[in-house]
Amino acid sequence: MSAQVQAQQQHYSPEDYLDLEEAAEYKSEYHDGEIFIMAGGTINHNQISLNLCTAMRSVVKKQGFRVFMADVRLWIPYVRSYLYPDVMVIGSPPAYFQNRKDTVTNPQMIIEVLSKSTQDYDRGEKFKYYRTLPSFSEYVLVSQSDVYVEQFSKTPDNHWLWRTYEADEETLELKSFPFEMSLKDIYEQVDFEGS
Repeated sequence: MSAQVQAQQQHYSPEDYLDLEEAAEYKSEYHDGEIFIMAGGTINHNQISLNLCTAMRSVVKKQGFRVFMADVRLWIPYVRSYLYPDVMVIGSPPAYFQNRKDTVTNPQMIIEVLSKSTQDYDRGEKFKYYRTLPSFSEYVLVSQSDVYVEQFSKTPDNHWLWRTYEADEETLELKSFPFEMSLKDIYEQVDFEGS
């Protein structure tokens, strides 16, 4: 969790966190009693997320899926955590936690755009948290500093397959719902200089 800053050394209930989050100037994540202020994003991070969401929305809405970006919170009951994935796709009507329209519990696919400070957390502990959700079946990690995408797909026997993409001409093909996108399009208008 090196990309996050712990708010204060204090134990918070989930209800305390939600109250604080509604009044906060910055988004924070909650992990079983602790609150962590989220690190700020970059232009590359935002561009990649926007490219993916724009392309997905036009395709998946015809299939009954919904795409959500960074401001929709995810509650993970098994680890008592509130997180803000970069992109979530939900294949059925959103299951809102305690009827809160800002918090869901049933993502089918999650995309995280990696930074140097978050990549270990996103690949490790966060992925472990996401895997506790019964609806979750696909995880895509997109580097913002070079052309590199990792895809984890859940098999019917609950194993996870890993695939990497490293060239502009390759096409990311999702397994959890019909969608394809070239890496060239994922990285459109992304500038790797100085990232």
